[in-house]
Amino acid sequence: MPAATSRPPLPETPTVRDALRSPRLLRTEVLAGLVVALALIPEAISFSIIAGVDPRVGLFASFTMAVAISFLGGRPAMISAATGAVALVIAPVMRDHGYDYLIATVLLGGAIQVVLAMAGVARLMRFIPRSVMVGFVNALAILIFQAQVEHLVDVPWLVYPMVAVGIAVLVGLPRVSNVVPAPLVAIVALTAFTVVGGLTVPDVGDEGELPDSLPTLFLPDVPLTLDTFQVIAPYALAMALVGLLESLLTAKLVDDITDTPSAKTREAWGQGAANVVTGLFGGMGGCAMIGQTMINVKVSGARTRISTFLAGVFLLILVVGFGDVVALIPMAALVAVMVMVSVGTFDWHSVHPGTLRRMPRSETAVMLATVVVTVLSHNLALGVGAGVLVAMTLFARRVAHVTETRRELVEEPDGSTTAVYTVTGELFFASSNELYTRFDYAGDPARVVVDLSASHVWDASTVASLDAITAKYARRGTTVEIVGLDEASAERHGRLTGRLATH
Repeated sequence: MPAATSRPPLPETPTVRDALRSPRLLRTEVLAGLVVALALIPEAISFSIIAGVDPRVGLFASFTMAVAISFLGGRPAMISAATGAVALVIAPVMRDHGYDYLIATVLLGGAIQVVLAMAGVARLMRFIPRSVMVGFVNALAILIFQAQVEHLVDVPWLVYPMVAVGIAVLVGLPRVSNVVPAPLVAIVALTAFTVVGGLTVPDVGDEGELPDSLPTLFLPDVPLTLDTFQVIAPYALAMALVGLLESLLTAKLVDDITDTPSAKTREAWGQGAANVVTGLFGGMGGCAMIGQTMINVKVSGARTRISTFLAGVFLLILVVGFGDVVALIPMAALVAVMVMVSVGTFDWHSVHPGTLRRMPRSETAVMLATVVVTVLSHNLALGVGAGVLVAMTLFARRVAHVTETRRELVEEPDGSTTAVYTVTGELFFASSNELYTRFDYAGDPARVVVDLSASHVWDASTVASLDAITAKYARRGTTVEIVGLDEASAERHGRLTGRLATH
């Protein structure tokens, strides 16, 4: 009797070629793209309203961003589309100057992102501490949940049991079968229930009018002058920075979830190129979307660029070809999906009492600062910036107190006495300011040696402090010799000493 044959195992890191050769993988990618497309529709419409533009502008932007980034981006399976972060930044341009200036801003913002990518901005990601990343994830989870609250206020009572049923499907179905993504089952089932039952509940159609035509090339009608540049440049720069920050942080999060690396520099310039493409088709621009990315990667199990590409294609097909059907999807179904996304996104381990007891208070403070500022401002750039600033301040404070100065009196062969100060630790602006106070200027003998062999001079502040110490001793007729400088410290000290003002 011949031995039973088993299917070859699926690759841990599937590629597009792997997915095209495997019906199982391809089905996962296709269904994931469909689920993401359905979830993108109300989001894109809402962000269009925030930006003050027609819903078609946000929907077309989501289509072009997703399709473009599927080819250009450096993080497979990550979803980029129109986002609230970008909408908030560029909304004043639309309000004060009109649609053409808005598109010009998107085009310039994309170009700036490409330039920043080539300048190596992605490498700055290594300066973002883990606590900031945890705060970023938790804040996004809270913002995703907050965005659903408006769909649960002043609505028919039927919405609440429908949301509950949707959540039950999302929690229970994966335990039984993963053949079809649970979000797709929940959306189809609840839509069929409302249509067959003739129920009147808020649906996608209530969010805004869906387009009935394809996007076309669009060139903004703005004068190519310095005045125009001065108007749009600040908003374009803000859009570029916010978009890159959100995209690179989301890429890092997907790296962690999938245990696979990604090309951050390629992702950065890919975001810029995708925004240029989006602007040329009259879209409002965008960046990576954490919620839809989690649906794609964590909930649906997608791993390749196929899902990202199909999310954009399905979005266009749904809103243009099947707009009347899509408009019937109850918002309760999409709310259930996004609520579970927020629950799955939040790092519950980070707030567990045991974790909080073991974690240094400074780390918890950094996480909380990131969460609070992000949630209050609805601006990821501000939140992450605040977290990094708090982390830097606490780190500088901690390192500054690690520096030690030990004094020893040494008898010389000629009978004189030398005071030797051995400095241990890193010397920079925070620690060198205290260094000045560690010397016994009045009680020391005529010769003082400052031994820096166990420390390092990092900045001009330290050189200025050493000059101030030397000058104060000189006023008392005491000779100071600085020894033990390593090569980098000696170069910095030699270049700056005597050239910095001391008081």
